[in-house]
Amino acid sequence: MTTKYFRLFSIFLLSQMLLAQSKPAIPLNEVIVSDSQLKNFSSSQSVLKLTDSIISKNQSSLTSLLNYNTVIYFKENGLGMVSSPSFRGTTAQQTAVVWNGININSQLLGQTDFNTISTRGYNSIDVKAGGGSVVYGSGAIGGTIHLNNDLKFANTFKNNLEIFYGDFNTLSAVYGITAATNKWSTNASFTRNSSNNDFKFIGEEGKNTNGQYYNNNLSTAIGYKLNATNSIKFYSEIYDGERHFSLTSPYAVKTKYQDFNTRNLLAWTSSVGRSVSNLKLAYITEHYNYFEDIETEGYTSGGVKSFIAKYDFVYELAPKISLNTILDYNKSNGVGSVVSNESRQIGGISVLLKQSLTEKWNYELSARKEISDVYKSPVLFSAGSTFDFSKFYQLKFNISRNYRTPTFNDLYWEGSGNPDLKPENSYQAEVGNQFRYKDFKLTATAYASKISDMIRWLPNNSGNWSPINTDNVSIYGAEVLLGWKTNFNDHSLDFNGTYSYTVSLDDKNDKQLFYVPYHKLTASTSYSYKRFNSYYQLMFVGEVFTTSDNDPKNILSDYNISNFGMDYNFSKKNVCKLGFKIANLWNEKYESLPSRLMPARNLTLYLTLNY
Repeated sequence: MTTKYFRLFSIFLLSQMLLAQSKPAIPLNEVIVSDSQLKNFSSSQSVLKLTDSIISKNQSSLTSLLNYNTVIYFKENGLGMVSSPSFRGTTAQQTAVVWNGININSQLLGQTDFNTISTRGYNSIDVKAGGGSVVYGSGAIGGTIHLNNDLKFANTFKNNLEIFYGDFNTLSAVYGITAATNKWSTNASFTRNSSNNDFKFIGEEGKNTNGQYYNNNLSTAIGYKLNATNSIKFYSEIYDGERHFSLTSPYAVKTKYQDFNTRNLLAWTSSVGRSVSNLKLAYITEHYNYFEDIETEGYTSGGVKSFIAKYDFVYELAPKISLNTILDYNKSNGVGSVVSNESRQIGGISVLLKQSLTEKWNYELSARKEISDVYKSPVLFSAGSTFDFSKFYQLKFNISRNYRTPTFNDLYWEGSGNPDLKPENSYQAEVGNQFRYKDFKLTATAYASKISDMIRWLPNNSGNWSPINTDNVSIYGAEVLLGWKTNFNDHSLDFNGTYSYTVSLDDKNDKQLFYVPYHKLTASTSYSYKRFNSYYQLMFVGEVFTTSDNDPKNILSDYNISNFGMDYNFSKKNVCKLGFKIANLWNEKYESLPSRLMPARNLTLYLTLNY
């Protein structure tokens, strides 16, 4: 069987190379993006781009950035603790996080803990809503979060140092360096975050205890142009963190959790004729230690090591038709004290096509088929189109089929894993309307999706918890994204906002899924005059049910949180900036999980040096 696949792979590569010889070469761009599928095959879906200026106004965790700037809802086990998203009414395992084109969701949990991702090391972060991202494989049902390290080849040398210090002895320090010529390009950063996290509760006696944490993150991106048509890139990340889990009662046993994750990716890009090929080799590790009682030395541990190979080939069939084929292979080995030592292999082939029928009308198609030694995968597909009725109005449409595979914990957790699980299936459709007028942009999207064979952990006949395929879910809703900015004389003003209405019903009882709010709204505005800058952020989250029967006694109240910040540049070239930020400005008492109160009003001072 292996020989057969190798021959097919070789024939495929040879045919692509022969195809590529027939036209003159296309030179590489000055800026090389890390995820070409995101750039070239996302026009029929809603994509929100968070630039470095937006990233810098938020705390360094991915949770904070997305909470205040997107429609994604997060439930946190307290500040800095485990953080799980719900995107378009789906579960945490149904949102994929993509790092430079590679899906990095945990193989153990099937999700990413968004408080273990530091945002400072990326040029940009894109949020793509909906299930059209079939090329990224498992988990891309609610949407995808793209962490990008794009490399620019132009003479540059600069250093950046940012220091944030605030209440609860919270420290965040970031050092970054960017150096580039027309041949080399390097971005590297080191981030350190730590906090005592011992804030007092609003309206209650006591304070947050055993919530201290720290984490270190080293991020590197290096690119080299071999010649006008070939380049190699290397991306690397190392994350090391420890969190003590906040107590929910004074008598609870103190616990803590340690993470150590590494990601390494080598990529080669070659342009031949009317084709561009990318070969990526990645090695990703995740490892944790969980201490059930920090007063003792005992702990449980687990981890997965994954090797990923991905080859994608883009060919310009005609000036307005692009064909992209992708072959990928993933082998993961799991180890640990509670997970059996197991491995699994997944091979996949994807085909994407995009054509501009006229200057105003284009469509894009994609399909993917996976082969696994553990489960059977359906054929995934996505089809979308955009039409520009005028410069003011554009209509978008997309349908797709997606899935999510069982995780290592679902399959192999000792005494509870279920090797007979089937992947979750999903169909979704969305219609988007985009309006533009000068610097004003409004996007309104309506969507619906159907999920079957949802995996849930439930007690079995012997009383142990075990995962089974149980629920079917119907989801529908609407999202609005708004952006506007203007400049006059020395003044600059901008505004961004999002709103989502989400209904996510369990077909069995017609109840809203718990931890899915009907309403979420965010808004942010900033005003600059010469060297002075100020900004205001707002986040409203509607009430959420915390049980599957929607018992009114088990509801978390809605909350409305605001932040305000100001800073001043002490030089014309933005060399030195000093500022402050007040979080939870109106001192709102709130929590996104029961008995997990979040901090009251708190202050952070920050200093930025660019040299």
